[in-house]
Amino acid sequence: MPAITLRPMTSDDISTVAAWMVATPLWQRYRMDEAKAQQQFETALARADLLLVADRGADQACGVAWCLPAGGFGRSAYLRAIGVHPAQTGSGVGSALLAAVEQQAAAFTDDLFLLVSDFNEAARRFYRRHGYVQVGAIPGYVLPDVTELLFRKRLRGQSPP
Repeated sequence: MPAITLRPMTSDDISTVAAWMVATPLWQRYRMDEAKAQQQFETALARADLLLVADRGADQACGVAWCLPAGGFGRSAYLRAIGVHPAQTGSGVGSALLAAVEQQAAAFTDDLFLLVSDFNEAARRFYRRHGYVQVGAIPGYVLPDVTELLFRKRLRGQSPP
């Protein structure tokens, strides 16, 4: 398998990422469609959010990470989304994207926050394995029947208690 290459997202990546992203059950549950995903990525690019894609040689994005520099309470970075093409799950793409986001975010903030759906056990395990700690829960925040779990990782300074 070719090595993972990480690079900033460009407008040329949007349709590719949106197509495979909305084909996954997680994003379908959140009623994400291709047009909405494309619009959100276009807005994020225009706003200069931190958007990274992973590819494996064919300039075809097989992973994406979207971070809002001050999205965590206006003070800390917030990982808005991370996604991996279903064919690349378990291949290290998600870990590579997360490490890159953490490295870039550590240049301007002490913490990185993210939300994980209560039903997404694989994501909870993934983030815990990478040093994230659940610090809260928000019932019905996005969908009425889902609790979003708030995770935090200290990127610089003291570790949380």
